[in-house]
Amino acid sequence: MNSPYVSCRAGAISRRSLLRGIGAMVALPFLECMTPVFARSAVQEAPARMLLISNNLGVLPKPFFPEGVGRDYQLSPYLSVLAEFRNEFTVFSGLSHPGVVGGHSTENCFLTAARGPTKSGFRNQISLDQFAAERLGQATRFTTLNLGVNIDKANRSLSWTRDGVLLPAEDSAAALFRKMFIQGNAETVQRQIRKLEERGSILDALLEDTRQFSRKLGSSDKARLDQYLTSIREVEERLQKASEWELKPKPSATQPPPDDIQDKKLFFEKLSLMLSMAQLALESDSTRIVTLMVDAFATPAFKLHPDQSTTDGYHNLSHHGQAVEKVKQLEDADRQQMRLLLHLLKNLADKPDGGRRLLDRTTILFGSNMGDANTHDNSNLPILLAGGGFNHGQHLAFKRDDNKPLSNLFVSMLQQMGVECESFGSSTGTVAMG
Repeated sequence: MNSPYVSCRAGAISRRSLLRGIGAMVALPFLECMTPVFARSAVQEAPARMLLISNNLGVLPKPFFPEGVGRDYQLSPYLSVLAEFRNEFTVFSGLSHPGVVGGHSTENCFLTAARGPTKSGFRNQISLDQFAAERLGQATRFTTLNLGVNIDKANRSLSWTRDGVLLPAEDSAAALFRKMFIQGNAETVQRQIRKLEERGSILDALLEDTRQFSRKLGSSDKARLDQYLTSIREVEERLQKASEWELKPKPSATQPPPDDIQDKKLFFEKLSLMLSMAQLALESDSTRIVTLMVDAFATPAFKLHPDQSTTDGYHNLSHHGQAVEKVKQLEDADRQQMRLLLHLLKNLADKPDGGRRLLDRTTILFGSNMGDANTHDNSNLPILLAGGGFNHGQHLAFKRDDNKPLSNLFVSMLQQMGVECESFGSSTGTVAMG
């Protein structure tokens, strides 16, 4: 994969001099050798990244949560799979979203913390990834990438706009690869730019109409309209950025395009593929924020091993009622997901990134909206945080009967990403990880 941080031994080179003979002011990406020597330290600083993963049926709580607290805790059966990275992750207990109850209906609220998902007139709110993207701006081709495994696109997503609109998840690895690495020909690029310009002209007309209309409104309606106009201006800015990125060359891939896995029964293969695509997106700097929703609820009976399938769909298994055979299959499935997480941590630890490891610059959140799917319990959520430069290697335990807001951890993650904020969702502060 071509690194976005390119080193040149020559002295500072004028961007104009390099482009003069090419005749295309937007064809060449900005290289470090075009920066004066005294300014290069800032360019070399690798950006912070974030990968947010949720399985909407969670894991079995007993084998997940460890005994003991602080740095001397005992690894649980599931966490033992990650033993070699013990000092690279923190496990939490006693975290949840206040007022986010209602069993499976909470799956869309994992990154939003929107209260009352089962109440009449419920409206979701902005998700953690979109909030971070708003504050950080568009420094990459994609501000965020929203991925899914076996996802019910029409009804489920981790990613939601400020207006509470679902952003569909991409479940095709091949389509994602094309978006990130396949450069369209000149005609295709111009066609896309024309589409963006057409959208921009519609917004221009809409802005003019609303300005004229606003003269007849009262003060409260004007305030609402001003908020609406601000949203339109933000869309205009995003369209402008999108046009600029259409003219920039995409990075080159060092591997062939992946083949999609259509069979929902190949659950672990699909999850492994999408985790590798998430890593590819981050290391190519196509984006710095990725969400991945593992839609276990929509997963039918699946392959546990090449010669063994589950006796039922994932959802029915999760309502095990302590049936020994169902619990055994779930434990097997949970351990395999831990092994895939281990593989991801190894890969990120092996990738250099601006003088450090990609793992050091990437915060990975693994968790669920379900504390215990068997009883539809949405408290004491299974939460694991890895990488990102945090002070890891501990079990931070809060009260099981009086949970701390999970959004407190979200605020700490945002601040680690460089987002200046003091609150998000239902937060009451931050989580100290010193």
